[in-house]
Amino acid sequence: MTSSSSRKPIRKAVFPVAGMGTRFLPATKAIPKEMLPVIDRPLIQYAVDEAREAGIEQLIFVTGRGKTAIVEHFDHAFELETTMAERAKSLEILEPTRIQPGNLVAVRQQVPMGLGHAIWCARAIVGDEPFAIFLPDELMIGQPGCMKQMVDAYNEVGGNLISVLEVPEEEVSSYGVIAPGARGLGADGALTEVTGLVEKPRREDAPSNLIISGRYILQPEVMRVLEGQEKGAGGEIQLTDAMARMIGTQPFHAVTFAGKRYDCGSKTGFVEATLAIALQRPDMADDVRAMMQRLLAEG
Repeated sequence: MTSSSSRKPIRKAVFPVAGMGTRFLPATKAIPKEMLPVIDRPLIQYAVDEAREAGIEQLIFVTGRGKTAIVEHFDHAFELETTMAERAKSLEILEPTRIQPGNLVAVRQQVPMGLGHAIWCARAIVGDEPFAIFLPDELMIGQPGCMKQMVDAYNEVGGNLISVLEVPEEEVSSYGVIAPGARGLGADGALTEVTGLVEKPRREDAPSNLIISGRYILQPEVMRVLEGQEKGAGGEIQLTDAMARMIGTQPFHAVTFAGKRYDCGSKTGFVEATLAIALQRPDMADDVRAMMQRLLAEG
Protein backbone atom coordinates (compact mmCIF):
# COMPACT_ATOMS: atom_id res chain seq x y z
CA MET A 1 0.00 0.00 0.00
CA THR A 2 1.40 3.38 -1.01
CA SER A 3 1.26 6.30 1.38
CA SER A 4 -1.32 8.97 0.56
CA SER A 5 1.46 11.55 0.20
CA SER A 6 3.19 9.58 -2.59
CA ARG A 7 0.02 8.36 -4.31
CA LYS A 8 -0.55 9.86 -7.73
CA PRO A 9 -4.11 11.16 -8.34
CA ILE A 10 -6.44 9.67 -10.94
CA ARG A 11 -6.47 12.30 -13.67
CA LYS A 12 -6.87 10.21 -16.84
CA ALA A 13 -9.54 7.81 -18.05
CA VAL A 14 -9.58 5.42 -21.01
CA PHE A 15 -12.83 4.71 -22.85
CA PRO A 16 -12.54 1.71 -25.23
CA VAL A 17 -15.13 2.56 -27.90
CA ALA A 18 -13.79 0.84 -31.01
CA GLY A 19 -16.35 -1.99 -31.10
CA MET A 20 -18.71 -2.31 -34.05
CA GLY A 21 -21.91 -2.72 -32.03
CA THR A 22 -23.18 -5.60 -34.18
CA ARG A 23 -25.85 -6.57 -31.63
CA PHE A 24 -27.65 -3.31 -32.41
CA LEU A 25 -27.60 -3.52 -36.21
CA PRO A 26 -28.97 -1.95 -38.32
CA ALA A 27 -29.13 1.01 -35.90
CA THR A 28 -25.34 1.00 -35.58
CA LYS A 29 -24.52 0.67 -39.27
CA ALA A 30 -23.66 4.40 -39.50
CA ILE A 31 -23.97 5.54 -35.87
CA PRO A 32 -21.59 4.39 -33.10
CA LYS A 33 -23.31 2.27 -30.47
CA GLU A 34 -22.02 4.69 -27.84
CA MET A 35 -24.01 7.50 -29.48
CA LEU A 36 -27.37 5.75 -29.15
CA PRO A 37 -29.51 7.89 -26.82
CA VAL A 38 -30.75 6.90 -23.39
CA ILE A 39 -33.58 9.45 -23.15
CA ASP A 40 -31.82 12.62 -24.37
CA ARG A 41 -28.14 11.86 -23.78
CA PRO A 42 -25.98 9.45 -25.77
CA LEU A 43 -24.68 6.48 -23.82
CA ILE A 44 -21.09 7.78 -23.86
CA GLN A 45 -22.22 11.01 -22.17
CA TYR A 46 -23.25 9.14 -19.03
CA ALA A 47 -19.76 7.65 -18.70
CA VAL A 48 -18.06 11.00 -19.33
CA ASP A 49 -20.29 12.72 -16.77
CA GLU A 50 -19.38 10.01 -14.26
CA ALA A 51 -15.67 10.53 -14.98
CA ARG A 52 -15.84 14.28 -14.52
CA GLU A 53 -17.76 13.92 -11.25
CA ALA A 54 -14.83 11.79 -10.03
CA GLY A 55 -12.34 14.58 -10.80
CA ILE A 56 -10.92 13.06 -13.97
CA GLU A 57 -9.46 15.68 -16.31
CA GLN A 58 -8.24 13.92 -19.46
CA LEU A 59 -10.50 11.67 -21.53
CA ILE A 60 -8.82 9.13 -23.81
CA PHE A 61 -11.09 7.53 -26.40
CA VAL A 62 -9.75 4.38 -28.07
CA THR A 63 -11.69 4.47 -31.32
CA GLY A 64 -11.99 2.67 -34.62
CA ARG A 65 -13.33 3.40 -38.07
CA GLY A 66 -16.69 5.17 -38.16
CA LYS A 67 -16.39 6.51 -34.62
CA THR A 68 -15.73 10.20 -35.34
CA ALA A 69 -19.21 11.17 -34.11
CA ILE A 70 -18.11 10.39 -30.54
CA VAL A 71 -15.29 12.93 -30.67
CA GLU A 72 -17.46 15.48 -32.49
CA HIS A 73 -20.12 15.20 -29.79
CA PHE A 74 -17.66 16.70 -27.31
CA ASP A 75 -16.52 19.46 -29.67
CA HIS A 76 -18.03 22.93 -30.08
CA ALA A 77 -20.95 22.98 -32.53
CA PHE A 78 -20.51 26.52 -33.80
CA GLU A 79 -23.45 26.62 -36.21
CA LEU A 80 -25.83 25.10 -33.67
CA GLU A 81 -24.67 27.35 -30.84
CA THR A 82 -24.77 30.48 -33.01
CA THR A 83 -28.30 29.69 -34.16
CA MET A 84 -29.46 28.98 -30.62
CA ALA A 85 -27.90 32.22 -29.35
CA GLU A 86 -29.54 34.23 -32.14
CA ARG A 87 -32.88 32.77 -31.11
CA ALA A 88 -32.22 33.59 -27.43
CA LYS A 89 -32.15 29.92 -26.46
CA SER A 90 -30.02 28.88 -23.50
CA LEU A 91 -26.82 26.97 -24.26
CA GLU A 92 -26.77 25.44 -20.78
CA ILE A 93 -28.06 22.12 -22.10
CA LEU A 94 -24.86 21.76 -24.15
CA GLU A 95 -22.51 22.45 -21.24
CA PRO A 96 -21.85 18.76 -20.40
CA THR A 97 -20.67 18.18 -23.98
CA ARG A 98 -17.88 20.75 -23.74
CA ILE A 99 -14.41 19.52 -22.87
CA GLN A 100 -11.50 21.80 -22.00
CA PRO A 101 -9.10 22.23 -24.94
CA GLY A 102 -6.45 19.51 -24.86
CA ASN A 103 -8.38 17.29 -22.44
CA LEU A 104 -9.84 14.98 -25.06
CA VAL A 105 -7.53 12.60 -26.93
CA ALA A 106 -8.49 9.97 -29.50
CA VAL A 107 -6.26 7.04 -30.46
CA ARG A 108 -7.00 4.29 -32.97
CA GLN A 109 -7.24 0.58 -32.34
CA GLN A 110 -6.67 -0.44 -35.95
CA VAL A 111 -7.18 -4.17 -35.34
CA PRO A 112 -9.91 -5.58 -33.03
CA MET A 113 -7.72 -7.67 -30.72
CA GLY A 114 -9.67 -7.42 -27.48
CA LEU A 115 -10.14 -5.16 -24.50
CA GLY A 116 -6.58 -5.58 -23.25
CA HIS A 117 -5.21 -4.51 -26.62
CA ALA A 118 -7.55 -1.49 -26.68
CA ILE A 119 -6.23 -0.34 -23.31
CA TRP A 120 -2.63 -0.90 -24.44
CA CYS A 121 -3.27 1.40 -27.43
CA ALA A 122 -3.56 4.30 -24.93
CA ARG A 123 -0.16 3.60 -23.32
CA ALA A 124 1.63 6.71 -24.64
CA ILE A 125 -1.04 9.03 -23.29
CA VAL A 126 -1.44 7.24 -19.96
CA GLY A 127 2.33 7.40 -19.41
CA ASP A 128 3.47 6.63 -15.87
CA GLU A 129 0.20 7.58 -14.14
CA PRO A 130 -2.54 5.42 -12.66
CA PHE A 131 -5.68 5.67 -14.76
CA ALA A 132 -9.35 4.79 -14.85
CA ILE A 133 -11.14 2.62 -17.40
CA PHE A 134 -14.81 2.97 -18.33
CA LEU A 135 -16.73 0.40 -20.35
CA PRO A 136 -19.57 2.64 -21.59
CA ASP A 137 -21.91 -0.33 -22.21
CA GLU A 138 -22.13 -0.63 -18.44
CA LEU A 139 -24.39 2.26 -17.41
CA MET A 140 -23.79 2.79 -13.70
CA ILE A 141 -26.23 4.99 -11.82
CA GLY A 142 -25.51 5.97 -8.22
CA GLN A 143 -25.11 8.86 -5.80
CA PRO A 144 -22.23 9.49 -5.97
CA GLY A 145 -21.32 7.80 -9.24
CA CYS A 146 -19.41 4.54 -9.41
CA MET A 147 -16.05 6.10 -10.31
CA LYS A 148 -16.34 8.70 -7.54
CA GLN A 149 -16.86 5.83 -5.09
CA MET A 150 -13.80 4.12 -6.54
CA VAL A 151 -11.59 7.22 -6.44
CA ASP A 152 -12.54 7.75 -2.80
CA ALA A 153 -11.50 4.15 -2.11
CA TYR A 154 -8.28 4.60 -4.10
CA ASN A 155 -7.42 7.61 -1.94
CA GLU A 156 -7.60 5.24 1.04
CA VAL A 157 -5.71 2.21 -0.22
CA GLY A 158 -4.04 3.03 -3.56
CA GLY A 159 -3.04 0.21 -5.89
CA ASN A 160 -5.52 -1.33 -8.32
CA LEU A 161 -9.28 -1.39 -7.94
CA ILE A 162 -12.22 -2.85 -9.82
CA SER A 163 -15.92 -2.26 -9.27
CA VAL A 164 -18.03 -5.30 -8.39
CA LEU A 165 -21.67 -6.13 -7.80
CA GLU A 166 -23.35 -8.99 -6.01
CA VAL A 167 -25.50 -11.20 -8.24
CA PRO A 168 -27.53 -14.34 -7.55
CA GLU A 169 -25.31 -17.43 -7.58
CA GLU A 170 -27.09 -18.86 -10.63
CA GLU A 171 -25.86 -15.88 -12.70
CA VAL A 172 -22.13 -16.04 -11.97
CA SER A 173 -21.32 -18.17 -15.02
CA SER A 174 -22.10 -15.18 -17.26
CA TYR A 175 -19.46 -12.87 -15.75
CA GLY A 176 -15.92 -12.41 -14.54
CA VAL A 177 -15.87 -13.15 -10.80
CA ILE A 178 -13.37 -12.23 -8.08
CA ALA A 179 -11.80 -14.59 -5.59
CA PRO A 180 -12.12 -12.62 -2.35
CA GLY A 181 -9.71 -12.24 0.51
CA ALA A 182 -10.45 -9.97 3.46
CA ARG A 183 -13.85 -8.30 3.27
CA GLY A 184 -15.46 -5.25 4.83
CA LEU A 185 -12.37 -3.08 4.41
CA GLY A 186 -12.23 0.69 4.00
CA ALA A 187 -14.02 3.48 5.81
CA ASP A 188 -17.45 2.33 4.60
CA GLY A 189 -16.76 -1.41 4.53
CA ALA A 190 -17.24 -1.58 0.75
CA LEU A 191 -13.73 -2.88 -0.04
CA THR A 192 -12.78 -6.50 -0.59
CA GLU A 193 -9.25 -7.79 -1.11
CA VAL A 194 -8.91 -9.49 -4.51
CA THR A 195 -6.83 -12.69 -4.50
CA GLY A 196 -7.81 -13.93 -7.95
CA LEU A 197 -10.04 -13.42 -11.00
CA VAL A 198 -12.07 -16.16 -12.67
CA GLU A 199 -13.76 -15.66 -16.04
CA LYS A 200 -17.28 -17.15 -16.32
CA PRO A 201 -16.91 -19.97 -13.78
CA ARG A 202 -19.44 -22.74 -13.35
CA ARG A 203 -21.80 -22.00 -10.47
CA GLU A 204 -20.31 -24.75 -8.34
CA ASP A 205 -16.76 -23.53 -8.99
CA ALA A 206 -17.31 -19.80 -8.48
CA PRO A 207 -15.18 -18.38 -5.63
CA SER A 208 -17.82 -15.69 -4.91
CA ASN A 209 -20.90 -14.01 -6.36
CA LEU A 210 -19.08 -10.67 -6.83
CA ILE A 211 -18.91 -9.89 -10.55
CA ILE A 212 -16.64 -7.38 -12.31
CA SER A 213 -18.78 -4.50 -13.53
CA GLY A 214 -17.02 -2.32 -16.07
CA ARG A 215 -15.04 0.23 -14.03
CA TYR A 216 -11.35 -0.04 -13.17
CA ILE A 217 -8.50 1.95 -11.64
CA LEU A 218 -5.17 0.45 -12.66
CA GLN A 219 -1.53 1.26 -12.16
CA PRO A 220 0.54 2.00 -15.29
CA GLU A 221 2.51 -1.24 -14.88
CA VAL A 222 -0.45 -3.04 -16.47
CA MET A 223 0.70 -1.60 -19.81
CA ARG A 224 3.98 -3.49 -19.55
CA VAL A 225 2.08 -6.68 -18.77
CA LEU A 226 -0.15 -6.13 -21.80
CA GLU A 227 2.90 -5.40 -23.95
CA GLY A 228 4.17 -8.95 -23.74
CA GLN A 229 0.92 -10.77 -23.16
CA GLU A 230 -0.14 -13.57 -25.46
CA LYS A 231 -3.65 -13.91 -26.78
CA GLY A 232 -6.16 -15.49 -24.44
CA ALA A 233 -9.84 -16.41 -24.70
CA GLY A 234 -11.34 -15.80 -28.12
CA GLY A 235 -7.90 -15.23 -29.62
CA GLU A 236 -7.81 -11.77 -28.07
CA ILE A 237 -5.58 -9.98 -25.56
CA GLN A 238 -7.63 -10.03 -22.38
CA LEU A 239 -7.49 -7.30 -19.73
CA THR A 240 -8.61 -9.80 -17.08
CA ASP A 241 -5.52 -11.93 -17.74
CA ALA A 242 -3.23 -8.91 -17.31
CA MET A 243 -4.93 -7.88 -14.06
CA ALA A 244 -4.64 -11.41 -12.72
CA ARG A 245 -0.87 -11.30 -13.24
CA MET A 246 -0.66 -8.11 -11.15
CA ILE A 247 -2.40 -9.61 -8.13
CA GLY A 248 0.17 -10.22 -5.42
CA THR A 249 2.63 -7.70 -6.83
CA GLN A 250 0.54 -4.62 -5.98
CA PRO A 251 -2.47 -3.95 -3.73
CA PHE A 252 -5.66 -5.10 -5.46
CA HIS A 253 -9.15 -4.40 -4.14
CA ALA A 254 -12.75 -4.56 -5.29
CA VAL A 255 -15.26 -1.81 -4.53
CA THR A 256 -18.83 -3.02 -4.13
CA PHE A 257 -20.79 -0.39 -6.05
CA ALA A 258 -23.65 1.22 -4.15
CA GLY A 259 -26.01 1.84 -7.06
CA LYS A 260 -27.62 0.26 -10.10
CA ARG A 261 -25.98 -1.27 -13.18
CA TYR A 262 -27.66 -1.52 -16.55
CA ASP A 263 -26.16 -3.69 -19.29
CA CYS A 264 -26.59 -1.49 -22.35
CA GLY A 265 -24.65 -3.98 -24.43
CA SER A 266 -27.92 -5.88 -24.77
CA LYS A 267 -31.19 -4.64 -26.26
CA THR A 268 -33.18 -5.61 -23.19
CA GLY A 269 -30.70 -3.88 -20.88
CA PHE A 270 -30.84 -0.76 -23.04
CA VAL A 271 -34.63 -0.64 -22.76
CA GLU A 272 -34.41 -1.25 -19.01
CA ALA A 273 -31.93 1.62 -18.59
CA THR A 274 -34.12 3.96 -20.62
CA LEU A 275 -37.22 3.18 -18.57
CA ALA A 276 -35.39 3.26 -15.22
CA ILE A 277 -33.85 6.66 -15.90
CA ALA A 278 -37.12 8.04 -17.24
CA LEU A 279 -38.82 7.01 -13.98
CA GLN A 280 -36.19 8.98 -12.03
CA ARG A 281 -36.83 12.21 -13.93
CA PRO A 282 -39.48 14.58 -12.53
CA ASP A 283 -40.31 15.85 -16.02
CA MET A 284 -41.14 12.36 -17.28
CA ALA A 285 -41.83 9.98 -14.42
CA ASP A 286 -45.62 10.32 -14.14
CA ASP A 287 -46.26 10.11 -17.88
CA VAL A 288 -43.90 7.16 -18.34
CA ARG A 289 -45.40 5.27 -15.40
CA ALA A 290 -48.91 5.77 -16.81
CA MET A 291 -47.70 4.69 -20.26
CA MET A 292 -46.12 1.51 -18.84
CA GLN A 293 -49.29 0.62 -16.94
CA ARG A 294 -51.37 1.15 -20.09
CA LEU A 295 -49.06 -1.01 -22.21
CA LEU A 296 -49.06 -3.79 -19.62
CA ALA A 297 -52.85 -3.72 -19.46
CA GLU A 298 -53.03 -3.92 -23.24
CA GLY A 299 -50.36 -6.63 -23.42
